[in-house]
Amino acid sequence: MKRKIAAIFAADIAGYSRLVAEDEEETLRRLASYRSVVDDFIAKAHGRIFNTAGDAVLAEFPSAVDAVRCAIDIQESLRTRNMAYPPSRQMSFRIGITIGDVVERDGDLLGDGVNIAARLEGLAEVGGICVSRAVHEQVANKLSVQFADIGAQEVKNIPTPVHAYMVAMRREDGTYATPQVKKVAKPEPAPNWMWPLVVGVVSVVAIGVGGFLYFTKLETTQVKSTAAALAPSPVAGPSPSPTPTIATKAPEPSPTQIATAGATPSLPPAAASGGKIAVDAVPFIGERQRAYLSNEYAAAGDYKAFALNTAGFTGSALGQPNEEAARSAALDQCQKRADAAQSPRRCELYAVGSKVVYSHGSPPMPPQPWVRYDTMTERPFVSKDFPMLRDQARNRVENIYAPAAKSRSVALGPNGQYFMVLGASSVDETTRRSLESCGAIAGVACMIVAVDDNFVVPIPTLLKANGFFHAATNSSIVADARDEVVRKLGDGTGWNAVAVGTAGRPGLGLKATDEQSAVNGALADCVKHDSDCHVIAIGPFTVGPTN
Repeated sequence: MKRKIAAIFAADIAGYSRLVAEDEEETLRRLASYRSVVDDFIAKAHGRIFNTAGDAVLAEFPSAVDAVRCAIDIQESLRTRNMAYPPSRQMSFRIGITIGDVVERDGDLLGDGVNIAARLEGLAEVGGICVSRAVHEQVANKLSVQFADIGAQEVKNIPTPVHAYMVAMRREDGTYATPQVKKVAKPEPAPNWMWPLVVGVVSVVAIGVGGFLYFTKLETTQVKSTAAALAPSPVAGPSPSPTPTIATKAPEPSPTQIATAGATPSLPPAAASGGKIAVDAVPFIGERQRAYLSNEYAAAGDYKAFALNTAGFTGSALGQPNEEAARSAALDQCQKRADAAQSPRRCELYAVGSKVVYSHGSPPMPPQPWVRYDTMTERPFVSKDFPMLRDQARNRVENIYAPAAKSRSVALGPNGQYFMVLGASSVDETTRRSLESCGAIAGVACMIVAVDDNFVVPIPTLLKANGFFHAATNSSIVADARDEVVRKLGDGTGWNAVAVGTAGRPGLGLKATDEQSAVNGALADCVKHDSDCHVIAIGPFTVGPTN
C-alpha cells in the first residue's frame, strides 16, 4: 500500500433504481452508451477509473483542474443527449470532486478523499457538480467557471463539516446559470446547564397542549373532513413523460422574443392561432410527443393545455378544474423541464383545449429535400472544419454532437446560429426539428450541415466560409448575369465554385470531383470575361480569406 494526494471524482445516476424498475433493458442499454461517453472524457483528461459499481464511477486525476474540466464536459454532453428523452426517462449524473490523501491498494483507492468525494456527489444537483473548498481554491483562477458557495455541510461518516461549492453549469447560449442554493444556518446547541430547564418547560407545555388537543380533536377532525370534501384537486394530466405536474396558479407569460438575424420572414402559420391543432404541423417536438397529442391529449376533456419552447421542451395538463389552471400547469411543467436542462428558451402556450393559441406560426424552413446526399462532396464529420462557428461553439459541437447517439443532425443559420438534435427516432425527425429550432432562433431558414457521422454539404477548406451564398441576390455578381448563375447551379452535383472580377462578371466551376478543381475551373472561366478574378463562393457558402 502507498499513500498519495489525488483529485478524486465520484459520479452516479440520480434515480437510477427507479429507471431500472420502469424499463430495465432500455436503462441498461443507455447506461452502457452514457458510460462510454464518461469513460472517454475521463481518459482524454488523463484520469483513471479505479472503481465502478452499477451506475457509480470513481476516478482519480493528476490535478483538480483536469477533474473539473472533465466533469463539465461530461455534464454538457449528457445534458444534450437527455434532450431526446422525456424528463422521467432522462439519465442524469451527479458529480462530486475533492482533493485528498488516499491509500492505493491493488489499483483501488481508499481513504477520506474517496469518502468525501462520494458525499459531495450526494450534495450535487441533478446534472450538476459539487466540489470541496480545496478544489475550488485550485481551479478558481485557472478555469472560466463560476461557483456558488454553499458553506460548510455536515455529511455522513465524515467527522468535520465539508465546505462545498456548486459549479455553475453553462446554458445553451454560452452563459452560465448560478445555482440558487440557500444556506440554512444551524442554531448553536444550548449550553448543558440549560437542559434541566428546557426539559421542565417542555413537559409543562406538553401537558397543556395534550389537554387542549383532547378537547378539540373531534372538532378539528370534522373541519378537516369538510375542507377536504370541498377543496378542488387540480392535477396535471399525463404527457409524453408519466411524471405528473401539480397545477399551481401562475401569471400568463408574455410572448417569447425570438432572436432574429435580419427581418423575420412573414410566413403563413402551420396552424393559425384559434384554429384546431394539426398535430403534424406542431413545430420543435419529436414523433413521440406528436403521438401523445394525437392520442392522450386529443381524447382528454376540455380543460387541458399544451406548452412548448423552441428547444423542443414541452408541458401539458389534462383534466383541470378550469382553463386558467390548465394554462398555468402546462406552462409550469414545460418551464421546469427547460430550467432543469438549463435551456435559455422560454416556454409558451401552444394550445388551450383543442385550439391553437401559439402566435408565432411556422418557423422559416428551407425547401425540401432538406438533405441532398452526394458521394463526391460528403465526408466524415470533423468539428474543427465546421463552418462559421466561433471556437466556443465549435468545442461544444465536438464535445456534444460527435459522441452522441444517432439519429442526429446540426442545422446552421446564415449568421452562425446553430441547433443540434440528438438521438431522434429517424433522420427525417432530427433534420426537421433542428431546422425548425434553428429557423426560429435565426429568423430565417437554416441549412442542414451534418447528419450522423458525415458532413452532407460541401465544406470549404481552401477559403473561409463566412455566410450563405444566394446567387439571385448576390451584389458581387452583375445583375444581368444572376439568373444564369442560378440556373446553372440549380442542378449541380459535386463541387461548385463561383468567381467574379472587377466588372462583376461570373465564372463557374461546376460538378468538379474536388474543391481545388472547382476553384480552378471558376477562376479559369472568370478570366475569359473579366479581370482580377477571385472566388466568392464554394458550394453553398460565400467565402473569403482564411485570415
